[in-house]
Amino acid sequence: MRVRILRQSSPVDSPYWQEFSYEYQGNQTVAGMLGELNYKDDLVDVDGNPAPRIQWECSCLQGMCGGCAMVINGRPALACETFLKDLKHKLVILEPLRKFPTIADLVVDRGVIQENLKKEGAFIEEYRNADPAEYEHQYSAAKCLKCGLCLEVCPNYKAGKNFYGAMFANDCYLIASRSGKRQEEIRKSYREHFAGGCSKSLSCADVCPMKIPTLASIGKMNRKRKK
Repeated sequence: MRVRILRQSSPVDSPYWQEFSYEYQGNQTVAGMLGELNYKDDLVDVDGNPAPRIQWECSCLQGMCGGCAMVINGRPALACETFLKDLKHKLVILEPLRKFPTIADLVVDRGVIQENLKKEGAFIEEYRNADPAEYEHQYSAAKCLKCGLCLEVCPNYKAGKNFYGAMFANDCYLIASRSGKRQEEIRKSYREHFAGGCSKSLSCADVCPMKIPTLASIGKMNRKRKK
């Protein structure tokens, strides 16, 4: 198997492609492959040229942190949940998420996610007087990893623009689904930074590693807007 990686030494350097050979066995993930390539004493590309270690992020390696999000064969996914045997290609192409600034190789700066949530005050506080009928969906919506895959695949999201994407809609729902003085404030933020820009392509739901039913969050928030 060949592995083609879009590499970039630093944010100011130009990106370039580099290919590596890799032999895998069994249930090997993309994350496992990257770990093994970096473990080699002397990493060389397919032409025998010395190569620097591949920069990528990971933490739990169990699909629970979102750190290893990247573009794998053109599809945003978590490296630790993507098995090489399922790719059915002799060439694996790895790229960083395109909608965030590249720091190095497959590592990107996703700080804008937290900054947007912080700016709008869309963070989870104490749950008080929540409707028990909402518990199940609240639990599902709260699984969001803030990995950025939904933003990467969203046709409406552009960095620095007013539309904040699916994760923002879910967090707005979590706040608005309980009674409290911030409900009207968060509904206004939802209208401004999500409702007016979503085209309902629902590609966000397709790539979500936690399978969050975002359409349900959107529906619940839209019904609240009409009250």
